[in-house]
Amino acid sequence: MARLSTHVLDTVRGRPAAGIAVQLYDASRELLTTATTDADGRALLHDSLPPGVYELWFAVEASTFLEDVVIRFRVAEGETKYHVPLLLSPFGYTTYRGS
Repeated sequence: MARLSTHVLDTVRGRPAAGIAVQLYDASRELLTTATTDADGRALLHDSLPPGVYELWFAVEASTFLEDVVIRFRVAEGETKYHVPLLLSPFGYTTYRGS
């Protein structure tokens, strides 16, 4: 089982993106949880995800020309922690598996 967290950063302003709504879905598109990034742009989404495929939906319409950013990823057997940062700019984004 893996712990899942995220961190959203506004790369234009050089600071965290607070107040971003985040939803976590499983592979069958069942909503597992919702969260909102705190003042530091962080959110804990799940404490014990089993192996499988998941999607994070970030509602970024107030920050960029994009309406949503969707990140589909896989939790592998034996992993205990996943951190998925999202770096936002007005016309694009970057993500990676953080530590």
